[in-house]
Amino acid sequence: MTDHETVDAEVWPEGSLEVLSQFEVDQLRGSDEGGLYPLLRRCMLAVLNSGSQMDDTRAVLERFKDFRVGFIQQDRGLKVSLSGAPPDAFVDGKMIRGIRELLFAVLRDIVFTRNEITEDGRFDLQTGEGTTNAVFHIVRNARLLLTPADVNIVVCWGGHAIGREEYDYTKLVGYELGLRGLNVCTGCGPGAMKGPMKGATIGHAKQRIRDGRYIGITEPGIIAAEAPNPIVNSLVIMPDMEKRLEAFVRVGHGIVVFPGGVGTAEEILYLLGVLLHPDNSTQPLPVIMTGPASSEPYFRQIDDFVVATLGKEARQRYSIVIDNPRAVARKLARGLDDVHEFRKQHGDAYYFNWRLSIDRDFQQPFRATHDTMSALQISEELPPHVLAANLRRAFSGIVSGNVRDDTAAQIEKHGPFRINGSARIMTLLDELLASFVVQKRMKIAAGSYKPCYRVSN
Repeated sequence: MTDHETVDAEVWPEGSLEVLSQFEVDQLRGSDEGGLYPLLRRCMLAVLNSGSQMDDTRAVLERFKDFRVGFIQQDRGLKVSLSGAPPDAFVDGKMIRGIRELLFAVLRDIVFTRNEITEDGRFDLQTGEGTTNAVFHIVRNARLLLTPADVNIVVCWGGHAIGREEYDYTKLVGYELGLRGLNVCTGCGPGAMKGPMKGATIGHAKQRIRDGRYIGITEPGIIAAEAPNPIVNSLVIMPDMEKRLEAFVRVGHGIVVFPGGVGTAEEILYLLGVLLHPDNSTQPLPVIMTGPASSEPYFRQIDDFVVATLGKEARQRYSIVIDNPRAVARKLARGLDDVHEFRKQHGDAYYFNWRLSIDRDFQQPFRATHDTMSALQISEELPPHVLAANLRRAFSGIVSGNVRDDTAAQIEKHGPFRINGSARIMTLLDELLASFVVQKRMKIAAGSYKPCYRVSN
């Protein structure tokens, strides 16, 4: 097949949501402002485009601009028709089974979130309790919460645009995790999100573990730029970035951070901001930053930035292990023992961390615009967890400018986002972002990166 060939197909559901009501189907067909079709088409195209090295959302949408989704109601259930679909999702004209599962996970989550979360009225998304309950119901509906549960889910964060050496290292860490019977949860895309899963499959196979879990958590704004990889066997589409991040820390039991770019920095700042909340001071959550020897300068930069902005207390919540996958897995396994004992003593659930306190600053969806980005308060005068929240939003806005088609259109029209703050922090931020550009950690598709931001003081 050439790059321009596409496939037309009819697909039966696999794994979830075999039946929809006529009302739900009408919602999916509606292409008006209130209909779900544009969102569904976008997310399904991302799943079918799995394996692509293209991380420019607008380029993906333009390349497959004729892609269409249809719905056929039959007595046996729902069938989905696809036209103009990416060819790599098929083998000899038949859709890869893993991709078919992910395709219908998208359908399941989009329907559930609209009908049961945003329109039902049961969840007050303006409160912390209501937001956390919504996150719980979405991941439960996606069958992420299994009982009897154990403390064995490791969240792996890192960039999609990493080099071969760093990617191979993520596989080695995943292999060591798999040998120890640990399951992997990532953002479900390529690079550092795929490598740990790939390594874990080998570790699980050697230990004859046949029910290994490879969980992917994503959201509509980035899914086209970070298409789910087909190793994922449990996918959930959260409605926005903030609920996605909350799902990670509520479902996971420990976290490994690999090299990345602004998205990884956003995740680190979110995590540290949550852990620095006074109510979480005694709660164990092992966090390890790791990469090959060549990545050590990257982590030292991150470490210096964290200490310079959030203080030395933040450094106490993570450790850095360089070029030693086995040590990472061993240290993490010991940390998970502490998590297990803590939850056991307090009678907490193993499958969802209800006890973790998450401030509203970390739950409220942040939509990056020129006004919201320039209005961010970034100053040493703020409490560390508040400063972390605003820095997280700044990085989130840059991610949005890099990968979201609507945000990129804003920037083309009005110029780069402007980020304001104290002179010292702005200097640190500018240096960190510049290093990401030099190390080519921003985007794969762009031959030369044109910043979507401007740091000022």
